[in-house]
Amino acid sequence: MKVLYRWLKEFVDLQATAAELRTRLSLAGVSIDSVEESAAGPVLDAEITANRPDCLGHYGMAREVAAIYRLPVKPLQLKLKESAEKTSNITRVEIESPNLCGRYTARVLRGVKIQPSPDWLRRRLEAIGQSSINNVVDVTNYVMFELGQPLHAFDLDKLSERRIVVRRAKPGERIRALDNVERTLTEGMCVIADATRAVAIAGVMGGAESEISFSSKNILIESAWFDPVSIRRTSKALGLRTEASYRFERGSDPEMAELASRRAAELIQQVAGGELLSGAVDVYPKREPAQKIELSRKELLRVMGADVPDRDIEEILTALGFQPVRKGANAAKPGSKDAVWQCEQPSWRQDVTRGIDLIEEVARHYAYDKFPPRLPPAKQPAQRLPHAPVQDRLRERVIALGYQEIVEIPIVDSQRDALFRPERLVPAVISNPLAEDASMMRSTGTVSMIRALEWNLNHGQRNLRLFEIGKTYELRDGEPVETTVLTLGATGLTREKTIHEAAREFGFADLKGDLDGIGELAGGFTWQPTSLPWLAGGRAAQISIESGGGAVGVAGQLARRVAEQLKLRQEILVAELRLEPLLVGIEASLAGLRFNPLPRFPAVERDFSLVLADDVTFAQVAETIRALSIPELRHIEAADLFRGGQVPAGKFSLMIRVTFESAQATFTDAQLGDFSSRIVGALQQRLGATLRA
Repeated sequence: MKVLYRWLKEFVDLQATAAELRTRLSLAGVSIDSVEESAAGPVLDAEITANRPDCLGHYGMAREVAAIYRLPVKPLQLKLKESAEKTSNITRVEIESPNLCGRYTARVLRGVKIQPSPDWLRRRLEAIGQSSINNVVDVTNYVMFELGQPLHAFDLDKLSERRIVVRRAKPGERIRALDNVERTLTEGMCVIADATRAVAIAGVMGGAESEISFSSKNILIESAWFDPVSIRRTSKALGLRTEASYRFERGSDPEMAELASRRAAELIQQVAGGELLSGAVDVYPKREPAQKIELSRKELLRVMGADVPDRDIEEILTALGFQPVRKGANAAKPGSKDAVWQCEQPSWRQDVTRGIDLIEEVARHYAYDKFPPRLPPAKQPAQRLPHAPVQDRLRERVIALGYQEIVEIPIVDSQRDALFRPERLVPAVISNPLAEDASMMRSTGTVSMIRALEWNLNHGQRNLRLFEIGKTYELRDGEPVETTVLTLGATGLTREKTIHEAAREFGFADLKGDLDGIGELAGGFTWQPTSLPWLAGGRAAQISIESGGGAVGVAGQLARRVAEQLKLRQEILVAELRLEPLLVGIEASLAGLRFNPLPRFPAVERDFSLVLADDVTFAQVAETIRALSIPELRHIEAADLFRGGQVPAGKFSLMIRVTFESAQATFTDAQLGDFSSRIVGALQQRLGATLRA
């Protein structure tokens, strides 16, 4: 919801700036995503949770601000000019379905002048994203955003017999709404009707046949309370979401209906003139009594682990409208551990029903950072999960390689999941999905990683290194199976441009290097070419642990066909590894570690510049050298790769660096020459390698 800073200040004497208010509200549980400037002043973009419909109006937000700064909320001072004639003489209201409509108020103004809204009204509505229509309709919208109570204005002369009937829709009944779309209603929907036909979809949208136009003279103001479940079902069934339905389906305040009606009448008289008839027709079949709720200091201490002063408790609850009263023999003892406050549930806080709810209200406005962090007493000693230490070690290594951890929602779109799903895997389909694009539990971590990369790219983040440790889901013999996986995703630059080096894109070799760095924890990875429909040919590999145990995952570059289908304009690199065998491999590698004294003699490196056929891999080169079983051999790495130039077609130049180390003595030239000749001979004999001149 958009909140105008200056509008808030009309209800509370606020001295803090908009930026300061953003911080305080967010810390108190009302998240403010941003603060923007507009012609009407600073606008706060508030994210309101479903249980807080009271904050869907500026007056409700003012209560939150008042509780934070311990300030009083200014009451609305309404000045109505009513005529002697009563509203009840002109119109009447009948509620045939009280379970769908708990209250309906109607006020009548005659002789109004419909015209464009004044600048102050238009600017405020436009600042919160509402288009100006005319002065009367704009007032109903203005009051909705001010008090959180949706209203509707009917052209009274277009209502048959000038009366209102709140009833269920008749089977097959049709209505053309204000958006000029004709819709067929079902029997369970609530409608506002006159003597002959439906004139509005209750709580959702008015009808076109009774709308306010520039020829309207006499109007009826509707302010009502509708059943939230009914409005939600109607809105979803018709595919029609409005600001009114958004508020009604969360549970509006029934006691606000009459006040909002008077506020709208006052403003209409100011901007459109007219004669306001005396009183209102207010049909309220069942007024619910206010619920009593108790807050005890003992429970506050048990839950929060620290105390809150009496004055703060009472000021917070009073500002929020709970009217706290201390009760019992200890009422006069400040700070008593036995203190109990009896509160009255305000009509706008239907989400607060228990003492624990009041504790939450006190704690968030007192400030959570004032409570010392404490763990509740455990009935059983805490025990870490299996493989937890090595998982921590793995996470540290991935972060050290430059990746950032994410947590993705495992519910995905079935069509996207099918792009990356292994063959013969039976996915876990949700029987009652919340949405069409969230109908399946992911069968691979790659689908979620691609979604995260796509979201970041669409929001301007070009260089990304992400990883997630999460679960995938499938059905085996009809039974659900969960598998924990490590998923990596990368795109963009691996090196920014400098005065010394040009920029370089992250490629498959970079991903392989990162994965080899992870594989070192488990004793090393072995790589084998693979073919998967969603990975690019020649840039896809199956990964296994050198010590055995079969394949643990795959890595590669996203195929161009799939990238174009997902509208990804950058090269995407992904890898997915099963976590359980990887962690077991790390544990086995750690268990095999033995202490070796530091070498007394220096290591020696020798470089070999080889010309090899295109089908020869570095893994074959390393395996050939290790097969010589040279005890002093410590390490083999690829130092450089080159194609073209004087290198013949179908071949490439690879420079490898071999490290020798002895714990017995310094190497002689003869020893090193022997090692080199054996290595060159083996590579020439087995791989057809030649030394590059």
